[in-house]
Amino acid sequence: MTNWRPNPDTLKRPVYMSLVKAIESDIRAGVLKFGEQMPTHRDLAYDLGVSVQTVSRAYDELASRNLIAGEIGRGSFVRANATEAQPPFIPNSSSSSVIDLSILKPVVSTRHEDEMRKALAELSEGLTRQMVSSFRPNNAHQEHRKNSIAWLTLCGVDVHPDSVLITDGATPALTVALISAARSGSTLLVEEITHHTILPLARYLGINITPVKMDKNGAKPAAIDAACRKNEVCALYLGPNGENPWGYIMPLDRRREIANIARKHDIYIIENGVFGPLPNTKIPPIAALAPERTFYATSFTKCVMPGLRTGYLVAPERIMPSVLNRHLIMNWMANPLSAEIASRWVESGLANDLVEWQRVSLKERHKLVSTCLPKGSYQGFSGGLHVWVDVPKDWGEQEFVSHAHHRGVATAPSKPFIASDDYEGSSIRISVGSSSYDELKQGLKIISNLLASAPEPSLLLM
Repeated sequence: MTNWRPNPDTLKRPVYMSLVKAIESDIRAGVLKFGEQMPTHRDLAYDLGVSVQTVSRAYDELASRNLIAGEIGRGSFVRANATEAQPPFIPNSSSSSVIDLSILKPVVSTRHEDEMRKALAELSEGLTRQMVSSFRPNNAHQEHRKNSIAWLTLCGVDVHPDSVLITDGATPALTVALISAARSGSTLLVEEITHHTILPLARYLGINITPVKMDKNGAKPAAIDAACRKNEVCALYLGPNGENPWGYIMPLDRRREIANIARKHDIYIIENGVFGPLPNTKIPPIAALAPERTFYATSFTKCVMPGLRTGYLVAPERIMPSVLNRHLIMNWMANPLSAEIASRWVESGLANDLVEWQRVSLKERHKLVSTCLPKGSYQGFSGGLHVWVDVPKDWGEQEFVSHAHHRGVATAPSKPFIASDDYEGSSIRISVGSSSYDELKQGLKIISNLLASAPEPSLLLM
């Protein structure tokens, strides 16, 4: 067991949060190393002159951040991934007492469950040898590629089936796109606030990240142009159709300007279109404006059903052989059974029906958001899966997230989305689709009350 102890004189109210910050800082600095056993609750409480409840609360908070792990009968230990990027959502939402608004999910109803049961039954009755014995990627998804064209047309992308790769969702698609478009040591441009998986993915691949300034419409074209002049840029990553943390919809003239800058500097664009046809804006994706250099990734998980882990990657024709090879070594091939269900739902029109259902549900939930949260305290488009909420300066972001969690609501802090060291804002992301309507209403009221209150610590958290 480690002899680590913080200086009691440095602890401020709320003491549990001050203790959390001290432990987190020393874990990330390597003072507390992976695998080391933390002091027991009772020993640390005695040494610091605080209650055991305070230490327990601090350890619970550290565990929720994946920094320590408790083992029954053995104690608490520093986790292996303490220095890794942390996801914005809580790792375990099994507790029925917590309303989880931290993870981005579409609204799900009993209809979704019934449709999946029906699909699985039909699949079992019509199971073919091709579905269970396919092992060659090019042969397994020939029909799926043909049916993907109808879905991609709804997304605003007009392509040939040979330019489509079937994947197990948007994340594998974006990963293949990144390793196809950029190489180790090159530079990827991202917005100051970007998708939380892109930053660690680029770091793992040895790709340099350069953030560019943005406004309410997304990345500023002048900032992109300037970054391309200064760096060996290979690609630009964007989520222009509401998929970004701010939830903005990039206007058409901005998309055209960015496409022209990409042509000027001969760089690729990686476009996250995971919401698919859900936004219904009629603004063409960048992939439709610059198909010769744009990777477009979309999936069914955010607009049809979370469990339908199938997606499409559209890639420039000239680089498609490399894309296929990279997908082959990473995933070999997408799951044929899941891809078959998605293909059938596209062909029958069910997938689009479920998107329409989702639009109606999200519209109702955004009305609820406008009723519960103070005007001007958040941003995001009315058909999106989330809103981005500004936290008052008097609150610390993580302290606000922790207080909300203590009151029964899990939210996503902004830190995993921040690419720029200059970003000074404090914000949280709230998912509007991940819970029931009544749970969302209750969670929003709790958050609204916190936003309106001074950051006075609860005596229960001392």
